[in-house]
Amino acid sequence: MSFMKNQLQLQYQGFINTPLLWKNSDVMGLHQLLLPEQHVSQFTTLEQPNIRLGKRVEQFVFFELSTFNNIKILLKNTQIQNNKQTIGEIDCILQLDQTFIHLEIVYKFYLYDPNHGHTEIEHWIGPNRKDTLLKKITKLKNKQLPLLYNQHTQKVLKPLQLQSASIKQQVYFKAQLFLPFEDVDVPFKILNKACVSGFYMHYTRIDELQHCKFFMPDKIDLLQETQNQVDWCSYSTFCDKIAPIIEQKTAPLCWVKFPKGRIQKCFIVWWP
Repeated sequence: MSFMKNQLQLQYQGFINTPLLWKNSDVMGLHQLLLPEQHVSQFTTLEQPNIRLGKRVEQFVFFELSTFNNIKILLKNTQIQNNKQTIGEIDCILQLDQTFIHLEIVYKFYLYDPNHGHTEIEHWIGPNRKDTLLKKITKLKNKQLPLLYNQHTQKVLKPLQLQSASIKQQVYFKAQLFLPFEDVDVPFKILNKACVSGFYMHYTRIDELQHCKFFMPDKIDLLQETQNQVDWCSYSTFCDKIAPIIEQKTAPLCWVKFPKGRIQKCFIVWWP
C-alpha cells in the first residue's frame, strides 16, 4: 500500500511540476488559469481508483484547486443532457475570489514535426499522429467552451444562481513537449519552452542508443518525472519489448539512461 501511495504522489508531483503550455497571454483566444506556486501537498487518495490517465489528471486538478483558500469548486465533471442524450461535459466551474470561471482541463503529450503544417501551433502533433495541438485548440473553442452557453446547461447553473454571461472561461492546459533527436531549430514564440520534456526518434535509429539503459513506465506513470531507482533494462531487452509495440503502430514513451548517468524521456515512433 505504501508503494501505491508513493507512486500516486510521484504522479501528482509530476503533474504539478508540468508547466502550462503557454503563459501570460492567450493563444487563439484561450486564456490560461494562472495559479500561484505553492508547496506540493501530499496527495493520498483518488476518488475513483484505477481510472485512466485523463481522469486521473482531473482528480489532480480538483485536489490542487482545493488547496487554495480563495477557490471554491462549484461543479466538476458535470454532464449536460438533453432528455437522456448526453451532449457534453463541463469539466469544472469554480469561484476564484468573486469571479466565476468555467474551466476546461487539458494534459497532453506533443511532438514537434517540422514537416507537419506551417505554423508553430501546427507543428505539434500527438505521438501516434492521431491528435494535434491545433485540433485540440479548435475543439476547445468550437465545442467544449461553447457548451457553457447551451440552453441545456442552464439547468445545472440555475441551482447555483448563475448565468452563463456572468462566468469567465479559461483553460488549464499543461503539456509535455518532445523535440526531434536530431538538431532542429524549434521556435518558441507562442508556447512555453519549459514544457520540453525530452526527445523522440524513429524506431530504425534506436541502435544509436545501444550503449544506454531503458525503462518503460506504465501509462498512468507517464506524468512522473524521471527517477533513477527503477528497474533499468539493457538495449537488447528493450528492443525485444518494443518491437511488438511498434508493429501495432504505437509510439511508447520510455526513459533513457545515458552512459554518464543523464536520464531523459523519449518517444520511439513508428512513423517517418
